[in-house]
Amino acid sequence: MKPVAIVQHGPHDGPSYFATWLTAQGIPSEVFCMFDGARLPPDLSRHSGLCILGGPMSANDPLAYFPPLFGLVHEALQSRVPVIGHCLGGQLLSRALGGTVQAAEHPEIGWSLLEPVHPDARAWFGEQPLQLFQWHGESFSIPAQATQLLRGSHCANQAYCVDGLHLGMQFHCEVDEAKVRSWLELGAEEMRACASPGAQAAESILERLEVNLRISQHIADRIYTRWAQGLRR
Repeated sequence: MKPVAIVQHGPHDGPSYFATWLTAQGIPSEVFCMFDGARLPPDLSRHSGLCILGGPMSANDPLAYFPPLFGLVHEALQSRVPVIGHCLGGQLLSRALGGTVQAAEHPEIGWSLLEPVHPDARAWFGEQPLQLFQWHGESFSIPAQATQLLRGSHCANQAYCVDGLHLGMQFHCEVDEAKVRSWLELGAEEMRACASPGAQAAESILERLEVNLRISQHIADRIYTRWAQGLRR
């Protein structure tokens, strides 16, 4: 199988559990570290899918590689190469599809319960309580050609799909323990300054970390399995 192309925007926001899952399934991947000067592939002919990770920047920033990335997304939609966007990745996917990215109703940091809003959500996320990890201050609109799948109480737009193949998410289902602990250390000042009702203290996030990660990764297994069905062989 051709590798999945993974776009990594920042040094502390790698593929984590997504990479673990791909390896367990025997699916190859290629990571493009944009923070380290990597260049995006000119097209997706050598890749089976496109994953766009999160990052500390805004989807509205004038970064030089954003327009080529939008071009890859448009190619993926035309050739039915599945795209999956995590947090910033979901925002960038929305922008590529004509949506907008703006300040979230409430910034979110920590675990949140999400609610399905469309019958197709079951195929992507299953039926268990949808408790997933968040760290964002902005949020995407649902593109006109997309179907909203999940909503949250602090930030309404949480997940959408396009053509039953491409998935944009506001949350981080790719987190593992190392990633969460790293973010809590690196983002300590941001957390102290955040007065949002959607933000939790580090102590609350760590209190049931092992249990909550087990739930999150069980949901991630379902998400990635559903998404990978469309990978180009």
